[in-house]
Amino acid sequence: MESLRMIENWPVKTAAAAVVRADGTIAGAHGPTRHRFPLASVTKPLAAYAALIAVEEGAIELDEPAGPPGATVRHLLAHTSGLAFDEDRSMAEPGTRRLYSNAGFDALGDHIAKATDIPFAEYLRQAVLEPLGMTSTDLPGSPAKDGVSTVDDLARFAAELQAPRLLSRTTLDEATTVVFPGVTGVLPGYGHQRPNDWGLGFEIRDGKSPHWTGTSSSPRTFGHFGQSGTFLWVDPELGAACVALADRAFGSWAIEAWPLLTEAVIAELRQG
Repeated sequence: MESLRMIENWPVKTAAAAVVRADGTIAGAHGPTRHRFPLASVTKPLAAYAALIAVEEGAIELDEPAGPPGATVRHLLAHTSGLAFDEDRSMAEPGTRRLYSNAGFDALGDHIAKATDIPFAEYLRQAVLEPLGMTSTDLPGSPAKDGVSTVDDLARFAAELQAPRLLSRTTLDEATTVVFPGVTGVLPGYGHQRPNDWGLGFEIRDGKSPHWTGTSSSPRTFGHFGQSGTFLWVDPELGAACVALADRAFGSWAIEAWPLLTEAVIAELRQG
């Protein structure tokens, strides 16, 4: 795909990208797709997927207590537990505000580890990484932000997000549908959003503006971006997903470059 060559002009040392069709085939790839990048918060969708598998396995339930008083697994996944960004401190009643929280995903990882008697990183490996053949992906720390992976591995995950084999379609659909609709909050890097829509571990585009995807991205687009210069989106109406990893921290360069890349990818795919 010619559109992916745009990453050559990004003000970064190293970048790689790929587009994955709904049938799992690679529409295009560019850059060192085997290079391992820190994922930052693109770790969260991987952790969420492991949590959803734990739900289907019966190890945990979405509405069982987890995290701060009154919160559940569902609240932790949807960033509505009330926990602060990076502290184990409650800032709001569960379900009332969309407070983006690394601490919430740390609490989620601890909860799953206790429920399964398996360290969360190992549970993630067994439940998600190994079955999908993501052999270059590791979680050396927090399930909120410490994953390391490659474009090749995340392309496998992007294929799974479009045609799930490890989860039921019903569970994936629930995870990528708005949970606690109407809740407002700040989308990191993009300001206050009314509403700030999320599913279970996945941000949902809906009508957010400004946003890190494109103006042509469908409202059903879901995914995540990371402060390390990484993103993964899936557009069900387009029938494709895009992964882009870079080695420069998120900032004004990404706010400008990411939507332009997404628009170019969408245009090229629509042209056939």
